[in-house]
Amino acid sequence: MDLSKNPDVAGLADTTELHRYAEALLVHLTADGSAPVAPPGLDDVSDYWLAPAVQALVLTMAGEDAMEPLSRAARLDEGRTALFLCLALAVAGHGDRIHASWLGTAFGDLSDDHPVTSGQRAVWLAAARGAYGPVGKIFVLRKLDAVAVPAEDALWLDALVPDDPAIVVPPSLKDFPQLAEIPEIAAPAQAADRLTRLRERCAEITSSRQPATVSKIVTGSVWPDAEPIAVLRTLIGQGGHEGPLSSLRGHLLQDVQPGAEPHLAALALHVAAPAVKAAAESLLHAAQEPPPEAVTVPVLGHPAILRPEGPDRNSMHAAEHGVVTESVRNRRGNWLGYVLIGIGVVLLGTGFAVHLVAALAGIAVAGWGGFLLWKRRVQEQADLDFVQARLAELNETAEGAVWALHEHARESLKRADAATEDFGELTRLLRRGPRAA
Repeated sequence: MDLSKNPDVAGLADTTELHRYAEALLVHLTADGSAPVAPPGLDDVSDYWLAPAVQALVLTMAGEDAMEPLSRAARLDEGRTALFLCLALAVAGHGDRIHASWLGTAFGDLSDDHPVTSGQRAVWLAAARGAYGPVGKIFVLRKLDAVAVPAEDALWLDALVPDDPAIVVPPSLKDFPQLAEIPEIAAPAQAADRLTRLRERCAEITSSRQPATVSKIVTGSVWPDAEPIAVLRTLIGQGGHEGPLSSLRGHLLQDVQPGAEPHLAALALHVAAPAVKAAAESLLHAAQEPPPEAVTVPVLGHPAILRPEGPDRNSMHAAEHGVVTESVRNRRGNWLGYVLIGIGVVLLGTGFAVHLVAALAGIAVAGWGGFLLWKRRVQEQADLDFVQARLAELNETAEGAVWALHEHARESLKRADAATEDFGELTRLLRRGPRAA
C-alpha cells in the first residue's frame, strides 16, 4: 500500500477532532494498551474511513461486536482499514484478535521486483515478533517462501559472516607463519574457519527460543520497532510520507547480518536456506583441498622449494650460494702485509751494516706487516664461521619447515573432517527452519 498518497478529506466534515482523538488513542495504545473515551461527534465524519476504523478498533479491544463500523470502514478504504487494525491491535498487545483476512489485505503481495512498502514491513515485523501468534508468523513465512532466491547468490554468505581477510595460522605452522600465507595453504584454512563461523551464526539464529516482545502490556517494555508506530502515525494523518523503501532482498539481507533481531533473522534465514547451503558446500570443498605437493617459500630471504620428502636440492644449492654471496664481505687484498714484511726484511738485513736504528725499524715494519696478516686471517675465520652458521640455519629452517608441512598435512585431514561435521550440522539447522510459535 502506498501511504505517500493520503486520502482526500476535502469536502468532508471537520476531521480535526477525529485526528486529535486518533493521536491520543495511539499514545494510549503504546503506553498501556487501553483506549481513551471517544468524544462525541466522531460519527459526523461519515465518509472518511478513519472514523469507523477507530470505532471498530475500540469495540474489538473491548471484546464487542465491531462488524457494522468495520464494514463501513472497509467499504470506504479496505486497505488502510485492514493495515490500521492489524498494527494498532499488535501495538496494544491484542494481535490475537485480528482476522486472518485482515493480514492478507494489509500485507498484499511481495515481489523482488518492487520495493517493500512501509506498511508491509511493519506487519512483517509484528508477525515475526509473534504479535499475531503462530498463524501470523506462518502467514509471513508463506509470503517470503514465494520469493525465489538464486542458490548461487553469494550475498547471503557475506551478510551472515562477513569475510575476514586475516590469515588463519594453524597450530602446526605457528613456528612458520610465512607458510600460512601461501595461497594453497591459506585458502583451505580460511574456508574451514568461515564454514565454522557460518555454522555458529546459523545455530545462533535458529536456537533463539525467547518469546516475542511485542508490547508494554505483555512485557513491560515499549514496542521495540519504530516502523509500526510510524506507519500508524501516517495512517491517522500525523506522520510524514513514506521514507526511502528497500527491496525485498535488501530487507532480508539486513535481517541476517550479525546483531540483527533474532526473530527476523530466523525468517530471513529460512528464505535464504538454499543459497546458504550452496555457499556452505563451496566452503566445504575449499576446506577439503589437500595440501600442495610442493611449496616455494623464502628461507633466510632466499626462495626454496619444499616437498614432503625434503627440500629440493637445486633450490637449496641456489639458496646456499645466495647466503655465501651475501654473507662474505668484499675485503681488500692482504698485499699490504706482505709488502711491509718484505720492506722490514730488507731494512733488517741492511741495518746491521748501516746502522742499528735501521735494523730496529726493519723489525718494526715487519712486525706491522705480520700483524696485518694475522688480523686478516682472524677476519676470514670469522667470515667462515658466520657463513657456516648461516648455512646451518638455512638447512635447519628448511628441514623444520618440511616437518611443519608434514604436521600440517595431518592437521588438514582433521580440518576436513571437522568441516564435514560443520556442514552436516549446518544442513540440519537449515532443515529445522524457524519456529512458528
